[in-house]
Formats: sequence, C-alpha cells, structure tokens
Amino acid sequence: MASTSERRKEQVILRGLAGVDVPAFVEESGEGRPIVFLHGLVGLNDHWEEVGRRASPHARCLMLQLPLLDLTGEDCSIHGATELTIRYLAEHVVHPCILVGNSFGGHVALRIALERPDLVRGLVLAGSSGLIEKSMVREVQIRPSRDWLEEKIGELFFDRAKMNMADVDRAHRELSERGHARAMVKLSRSARRNHLGTKIAEIKVPTLLIWGRQDIVTPPEAAEGFKKSIRNSRLVWIDQCGHAPMIESPEPFGDALLAFINELGG
Repeated sequence: MASTSERRKEQVILRGLAGVDVPAFVEESGEGRPIVFLHGLVGLNDHWEEVGRRASPHARCLMLQLPLLDLTGEDCSIHGATELTIRYLAEHVVHPCILVGNSFGGHVALRIALERPDLVRGLVLAGSSGLIEKSMVREVQIRPSRDWLEEKIGELFFDRAKMNMADVDRAHRELSERGHARAMVKLSRSARRNHLGTKIAEIKVPTLLIWGRQDIVTPPEAAEGFKKSIRNSRLVWIDQCGHAPMIESPEPFGDALLAFINELGG
C-alpha cells in the first residue's frame, strides 16, 4: 500500500466539446473519499501541494491540471473547461467527490454542481469567480512585460513575499506566446459573461467558502453573495490573505477543509 504522503503522477486524455484529445495531468495522494482540486487560469497543481499534504492522510486527493492556455475552439471557454472536468470526474473518479476550486476553478466547480450534482458530494470555493470578479485579464497585453506581470500577480496576494517569482517567470514565458495570451483573454471573458446569478441558489450540496479578507479580485462581497445564495453553506474568513489562500495561508485553509471533510462523514 502506498504511503499517504506519496504523490502519484499520471497523464489522462480527455475529449470535450471540441472533439479533440486534451492531455491533462493528475497528481494523486492518499486514500479514501475523493477530493478533486481545480486551479485558476494561471494555476498549477503545485499551488495545492501544502493543502493536499495536510488532507491526504484523511482522503484521496486528486489535483487536476488542465492545459487551459493550450485549449482551442469550444474547449477554450468556461463551458469547455467545465465539460473536460466533468469527463474526468465521470471517467476517472466515478464516485461523488468534494470539489475544491480557486478562482476560475471555483467557477468550474459551481457549474458542475449545477449541471451534474450526481458527481459532487460537497463544494469548497476559494476566491471563486461566477458572481463578482475584478479581473486583471481585462487589460492583459498580448506580449506583457515581466514587470507588468509581477505587479498584476502581486495584486493577488496580501503579503507579496508569499508570491513565487518562478510563477511570474512561467506566466511571462507562457503569455509571451500570442496564442496563449489570446486563450487567457478568451477564457476570462467567457467566465465573466457566464454570470451565474440566481442559478447559484439551485446548488444543494454542502458548501464551504474559504475567503481572504483582502481579496481584491473576488472581493468580500462576492463571498457574502455566495453565502447568501447557497442555502447549505458556511463561510470561513482568513485575515491578511488575498485571492489565493491555498498558497498564502495553507494552514488555516487545510484546517477548514479537514473540518468540512469530517462534517460530511464517509
């Protein structure tokens, strides 16, 4: 039997709305009830590493990394990313899971809870779009300078010392490619246009909202809006924290997630 701390990596091939093969990367650790982690537009599985490490002794943690900036056609949209994730859950996870999503990934999780509630046991949302979003992508440059990206990514954090400069370098490399920058804009615009509004009230699964009080992308009023609309929901604030609490404050994030897992039971 593998150690709960061991991270097992594999590639899965998914086929979504565009009808083409999309390679996705999955990192798995732990055993038991499944938890699937969904990243944001410029996110990575690595951004969930510390939270996953804390959760893996208690659950089967699956981090799904979609190549968002490589998506084309119908796949390159909030609808396309949702369909690809649904395919992953239906074909590879099978059992209803706890979906944990940050930013764009939270938006995808919300849509899945609405479209395929049979796949979802619970929702954990952190800085999720879908209701209120003040996006840096509105003004993204086709070939952004590194300084511009460092400033914009820095805005995601309350404490900029928590920002990883390797993420800035990676974002600069990826968005310097014209196709990737255009995909970023297309994905962001499709998410903003997909305002879920009153549909959020249709979500029935238990929902945990973990929010940074200093989030300026999906500000506190977004968290309050989700809390008001989702009947079976609870809101946990993290002080001195921005848009990516799983990176900036993984300890309180992990504690809140573990409490939620225990509340849901087996």
